[in-house]
Amino acid sequence: MTFVFSRTALLLLFLPLLASAQTPKSYSAADIALGLRKLNVLGSALYIAAHPDDENTRLIAYLANGRLLETAYLSCTRGDGGQNLVGPEIREGLGVIRTQELLAARRTDGGRQFFTRANDFGFSKTPEETFTIWDREQVLADMVWIIRQRRPDVLITRFSPQPSGTHGHHTASAQLALDAFDAAGDPKRFPEQLQYVQAWQPKRLFWNTSTFFIQPGQKFDATGKIVVDAGSYNSLLGKSYGEIAATSRSQHKSQGFGSAATRGEAIEYLEPLKGAKAQNDLLEGVDLSWNRIKGGAPVGKLVSQTIKEFDPANPAASVASLLKVREALLKAPDDGFWKKEKQEQVEQLIKACLGLYLEATAAEATTSPGQPVTVTVEAINRSTVPVTWVGTGLIAYQRDTTLNKSLGVSELNRVRLRFQVSSQVEASQPYWLRLPGTVGMYAVPEKLLIAESGSSALLGPVTGQRIVPAGGQKEPAALLINRQNLIGTPENPASAYVGCLLNVTGTPIFYTVPVQYKRTDPVEGELYRPLTVVPPVAVNIGGKAYVFADNQPKLVPVTVKAGRAGVRGTVALNLPPGWVAEPASLPFVLQNKEQEQTLEFRVRPTGTTESTGQLRVVATVDGQAYARGYQPIVYTHIPTQTLFPEASAPLIKLDLKRKGNEIGYLMGAGDEVPDALRQIGYQVTTLKETDLTPANLRRFDAVLLGVRAYNTVDRLRFLQSVLLEYVQGGGNLIVQYTVNRGTVLPEIGPYPFKLSNDRVTVENAEVRFLKPQHPLLNTPNKITSRDFQGWVQEQGLYYPSQWDAKYQPIISSNDPGESPKDGAILVADYGKGHYIYTGLSFFRELPAGVPGAYRLLTNMISLGK
Repeated sequence: MTFVFSRTALLLLFLPLLASAQTPKSYSAADIALGLRKLNVLGSALYIAAHPDDENTRLIAYLANGRLLETAYLSCTRGDGGQNLVGPEIREGLGVIRTQELLAARRTDGGRQFFTRANDFGFSKTPEETFTIWDREQVLADMVWIIRQRRPDVLITRFSPQPSGTHGHHTASAQLALDAFDAAGDPKRFPEQLQYVQAWQPKRLFWNTSTFFIQPGQKFDATGKIVVDAGSYNSLLGKSYGEIAATSRSQHKSQGFGSAATRGEAIEYLEPLKGAKAQNDLLEGVDLSWNRIKGGAPVGKLVSQTIKEFDPANPAASVASLLKVREALLKAPDDGFWKKEKQEQVEQLIKACLGLYLEATAAEATTSPGQPVTVTVEAINRSTVPVTWVGTGLIAYQRDTTLNKSLGVSELNRVRLRFQVSSQVEASQPYWLRLPGTVGMYAVPEKLLIAESGSSALLGPVTGQRIVPAGGQKEPAALLINRQNLIGTPENPASAYVGCLLNVTGTPIFYTVPVQYKRTDPVEGELYRPLTVVPPVAVNIGGKAYVFADNQPKLVPVTVKAGRAGVRGTVALNLPPGWVAEPASLPFVLQNKEQEQTLEFRVRPTGTTESTGQLRVVATVDGQAYARGYQPIVYTHIPTQTLFPEASAPLIKLDLKRKGNEIGYLMGAGDEVPDALRQIGYQVTTLKETDLTPANLRRFDAVLLGVRAYNTVDRLRFLQSVLLEYVQGGGNLIVQYTVNRGTVLPEIGPYPFKLSNDRVTVENAEVRFLKPQHPLLNTPNKITSRDFQGWVQEQGLYYPSQWDAKYQPIISSNDPGESPKDGAILVADYGKGHYIYTGLSFFRELPAGVPGAYRLLTNMISLGK
């Protein structure tokens, strides 16, 4: 017997669109008690800032768990332009990591997470500069879209809309919030959104100010500001909001924001910016009861009665009351937001009170279009309330399994399902990385197709459209999500969903479960990751960039990885004019899924002049071209993420000479500089802290310290004398940028210099040579202004602002309208050797294939040779 769930029934689910793989949530009695109280509050707040880690996690924790508001954080960007303290990923890879860190933070503090399409293109000194790179109207539209979806009663910005010397993105986010406050309630603004949502006017807008924003010598004035004590203690959670906030903020591991817990009073100040005036409370004049929606009063009475009768020793006793709440709620008219929101909450509370465990796990971590997937669905009722598992399955495929099985107390029940992913479904590339964007904006595709094993109801206010292939039901359908409904979401939906229809004491309730992959690690225990759709074949290039100082060929390894069994085809390199590859193509045969084969090509330039271009790899299987790689991002603090970057790498023909050969490299926060140096012929040894001995260092022509080494390598406080002894004996020590706070020792050079926040953010700002005759600018390569063209994101950061006279500044540059910054390169003779500090962003420029960056760093390494 086959059961079919109607679209009308499914649209009542409105579950959040999340794909983060995680252990199915379990609820304590305290969690349920807090959830019941939240069920009785109809209020919403939206916190707005520019980046991951900008948000005030303490205030979010207070609003979500103390005031019991539906609280969300809207980050304009995904933090792609920052630095990475946990690994080598930058740009898009870092943005994916920071997205997941934000989701982990929200799971901790009780908020939800949203984004705009804005790209974090790097540090910006003014909002005016920011808006020359961001598409202001697009970012505003996205902000309005989230406001109309979430219907916040109050908006709260982290930063002032008035320029105040902070990041230009910060100020821009607040200025956009001012505009969005008005635009969200105006049906004439962004009318295309109104087929999905209604115009919504928030009550008021605040700036979450504090003494942090006060300039030295100024006095903080609390007059006219709403005062909130966000440090109070939540007895149900057993923590203060400061303690919750510290755990939440500590999820931002890639930025090094581990935080200490705070306890006791913690005053937050909210400065009114727009909207109705309030005297004492941010929600003054807002009806937070069930009376705010038509037909809600009876629901509110039932919820209050359920709260009063809740027994923490027997949560299941509240199921009957919650079913009455749900029934009354379904009878209430649809108000466009709260009915859906509260139905989700009440159904999750029923699940929690039952101790109901639902899980859908795939037999393998990956699948590919057209391939079968085996899924094991588990259901356990850990209460004495009668529950029948009516059926489960992959709804759109008409392949549901009717069970009508009574779930006995704590009885494990399993069903195995098998479905085939539609050939129309693309690889699980994050939706904002599927199309080329601009420097300032990500492009969102017109549509996203996922395996139709769930329902459009998964998408909250999002509506999906079912796409049936030309072959009819012989091939599975797919679910199309259009661009508008993707915008703002933190991540892709899961690749597949399983539906479970339960009968709880005579009431049918439908739960949707994302399909995940689960394994048991001998150290970490159970680990979950998303089921990932991969292409039939992926191609990975062995290097980030290929740099040629002569016309000798370089070996280019290409690793072909199978997404399914039985893949065969050919691989070829597409090269720009002036370059040749041998052979022209190579065949491959991969019998098993996930099998890899490495093919080797030899590439060389044919010309004698300097040139740049892109090497691209294409695999052809059954007449279809595949030109993306496979890049897993694996860290223990976030679910495994998988990117499918374009299989390309820069090709650079350089006029380059070098001296020296052996380099020692001590990693700091993580970068790809060592691989870049190997490309130009250096023998690079990655050093451990235990390798820093006088005898070992003497064999190196130069020793380089990776970015932020003096912030992250604690033992440098004890090893500094060894490094300086190496310099005294004739070595070159090159120290890359160090953040001016949190260094492991007060002096990082042989003579004093003071690090600052100074930076040059305009990539191609004019560079002036302060010491034009210095060997660093002349030997073995003549450095000219042309070498500073084509830089990416920024010239440099964390320049020294003061230094001892024994240091020689080599170059000077500045952003428009600013004073010259002379600290990009400082060189000091020390004994027989040389100490160099540089804030230039080599960690960005070398992987991007910037020719001048290679020449300049080579000169630093060659100094004195």
